[in-house]
Amino acid sequence: MNTINVRKIDIFATLSCIGVLACWSLGPILIKYLTGYIDSWTQNFLRYSVACLFWLPFLLKAVKGRQIEPKLWRKAIVPAAANIAMQSLWAAGFYYVGAAFMVLISKSSVIWITAFSLVFFADERGLVRSKRFWLGLAFSITGVIGVIYYKQDFAASGTITGVIIAVVCAFMWALYVLSARIVFRDTDSRIGFSIISVYTVAGLFVFGIIFGRIGQCLKMGVWPWVSIVISAVTAIALGHVMYYAAMKRIGATIPALVILAQPFTVFAISRVVFGESLSSLQLLFGLVLLAGSAFAIWAQQHLKRNS
Repeated sequence: MNTINVRKIDIFATLSCIGVLACWSLGPILIKYLTGYIDSWTQNFLRYSVACLFWLPFLLKAVKGRQIEPKLWRKAIVPAAANIAMQSLWAAGFYYVGAAFMVLISKSSVIWITAFSLVFFADERGLVRSKRFWLGLAFSITGVIGVIYYKQDFAASGTITGVIIAVVCAFMWALYVLSARIVFRDTDSRIGFSIISVYTVAGLFVFGIIFGRIGQCLKMGVWPWVSIVISAVTAIALGHVMYYAAMKRIGATIPALVILAQPFTVFAISRVVFGESLSSLQLLFGLVLLAGSAFAIWAQQHLKRNS
């Protein structure tokens, strides 16, 4: 009797994507909240320092157990450099535009990630034959473009600055994601991000000293510090590790498409917290964006998993 090999959705990777979506929906809200207390350079340094300390015990244990090859530290320099640039731009954008809008524009990274992944990763080329994948990609891109196009103050100088920052940030995010996937393909996700966090904290500290006013943090109250800790643990320490884990199992393209739902969830929170609003047309395109993410998850069964 012949059996039919049916590819099933990777439950662990799917749950990881959902976890990342939850963590990265909370992060932008807290970053926007902190814009009223400290500059972006100081905020970056403090948040990544907490995330680094979160995984430091695990990293020290891995080093002691000789689980990390010396060459891995050298290879990690490239994704770490991309991450430093991306994080610097990411936080800076929230000082010019709203949380939901900043997240929306940054989602243009899916175009770069998809293009690079299909070219450089053979295990993702099976998506080319998936109609659901292309439908999801088309919906996602259409949704992002629509929400941006119908923003009322798009021509404002502050908004234009924020858009430029977000576009460059999106490109750096794509470089970070893909280089991290290459370097840490056979490495535990926690070890990979622990190494990245050490390099990133060092880089952000230098930027903070040169461009920021780190002394501002001494004047902050309890709630800003709580926001730093929560955003660091969820959006950085846990979010990045879950994203690494999902990439290792199903590649970079599908997680990137699933996270396209992030702008809509961020908007729902930002509307309540900051009074940020989107027009009816923007909401409509937001729903199109969510539909694209759903099709992306569905297309997962056609993705050839890493051996």
